[in-house]
Amino acid sequence: MTPLPLRLLLADDDADDRLFFQEALDQIAVSVELTTVTNGQQLIEWLQEHQSNLPHLIFLDLNMPRKNGHECLTEMKLMPQWQSLPIIIFSTSIHPRQVDELYHKGAQYYIQKPTDFKKLTRVIEQLLLMPEEQRQVQPAKKDFILCRAR
Repeated sequence: MTPLPLRLLLADDDADDRLFFQEALDQIAVSVELTTVTNGQQLIEWLQEHQSNLPHLIFLDLNMPRKNGHECLTEMKLMPQWQSLPIIIFSTSIHPRQVDELYHKGAQYYIQKPTDFKKLTRVIEQLLLMPEEQRQVQPAKKDFILCRAR
């Protein structure tokens, strides 16, 4: 029996970052189904329209138009039907105070977007190959950041 694909939702306004993410997924031997949205408002609308087929993981950029990643994370964690969705922050910026805030708001992991394609592929693969139970539970604070770009 073939395993069902992991449903991923990437919310990122940068077309190049979306393309690199898809190309990295193409290098990984995991069956995935990727949906992308380009701003926070589209993310929330997509979740509302797909209640019966929610993603297994959401990759969330912080700096997006219309509704930023912070606002989306806060809104998703307030909605009972979305509270258990694993949300991976996927952003170019990384500031200690911001990381603390995102951890306390309930994000699962933080990935600073690598500029190196191989590093990007490795960190996405690491996350997708984690046992589902591990992806569902927020790690200890010291393990929250999966990747720093530098």
